[in-house]
Amino acid sequence: MNSKLDTLKTWVDEAEHIVFFGGAGVSTESGIPDFRSVDGLYNQKYKYPPETIISATFFHKRPEEFFEFYKEKMLPLGFEPNVTHKVLARWEKEGRLDAVVTQNIDGLHQKAGSKNVLELHGSVLRNYCTRCHRSYSAEFVKHSAGVPLCDCGGIVKPDVVLYEESLDQDVMYRAAQAIHDADLLIVAGTSLTVYPAAGMIHYYRGRRLVLINRDATPYDNQADLVIHDSLGKVFSQL
Repeated sequence: MNSKLDTLKTWVDEAEHIVFFGGAGVSTESGIPDFRSVDGLYNQKYKYPPETIISATFFHKRPEEFFEFYKEKMLPLGFEPNVTHKVLARWEKEGRLDAVVTQNIDGLHQKAGSKNVLELHGSVLRNYCTRCHRSYSAEFVKHSAGVPLCDCGGIVKPDVVLYEESLDQDVMYRAAQAIHDADLLIVAGTSLTVYPAAGMIHYYRGRRLVLINRDATPYDNQADLVIHDSLGKVFSQL
């Protein structure tokens, strides 16, 4: 493990265009649960499968049940950035990190100070009326009784990508470009099983691909450096 960390430290020191691509494992150490681990949302028992509840069809047909689940399980407020978020923000401030590409919707990268954050799946911090497009805060949604409604009567929808919805093409393009131009790509805290987000790794053309995750991923054999450990342990030494 020490030799792998030494290698990673050297690569970080030598890199001029780092891009970090992260998933739910980045935020679990802030206390936000993930989806696919043993204790994750997908392995808990609900009236409907979580994949069904957070789909566009369910949102439109059963908004009351959608928001009951969303407010309780998917609206993380009051959490703080952890060491991984903070190190990445410092690297960006130092001019060595070009972008953070994230599958998370919690806004913790921005809270830590990162500026160029490309949110593939949107953010719970942005919410808009489906009728007049007025913007609302996450606190408004959280504390609304039942379905959050705009003054115009429209439903206030979180700006997150639900199942059956397409990812924002502009964000996808910018993420692909950043990954393509990187001289060091660090992929961390993701199982790399959710597409199309996981496919972003194919845009990388550099020679230093690092995968950091507790468990093995389908891309481990394609990486130049693989570390199976917690992100907090790794980034606390960077």
